[in-house]
Amino acid sequence: MPIPWMVALKVIPWGDVIEHAPSVLNAARKLMDRQKGPAAGTTATKPLDIGDAPPTLGELKNRLIEARQLIDQQAATQEQMAKTLAELAEQNARLVGAVDLLRKRTRVLLVAAAVLAVGVVWLFAR
Repeated sequence: MPIPWMVALKVIPWGDVIEHAPSVLNAARKLMDRQKGPAAGTTATKPLDIGDAPPTLGELKNRLIEARQLIDQQAATQEQMAKTLAELAEQNARLVGAVDLLRKRTRVLLVAAAVLAVGVVWLFAR
């Protein structure tokens, strides 16, 4: 059974995998860092209560600016996630192609081994 594993390891385009691994890792780390805590540079504001006095125009403007910044950060995170997902999908497609090639080669090898086995049995039966 070690032969198919060795063939699998030889067929996989390790140069491409190694070449793209640092960028995928950096993107994943950035996404994890963004997801760990609240957005940097934003201050926590208290929610609006019905009993409180209406907020001033300046407070509403500040809240709108904070909300816009959060939306922009989330859009950037989503775009980065999409890029990372696209890179992972591309690598996955390459690996699936390599596995498919290995499956076909294994089938050919099994047919060749069966033909050789029949030939050896026929040779000894003569």
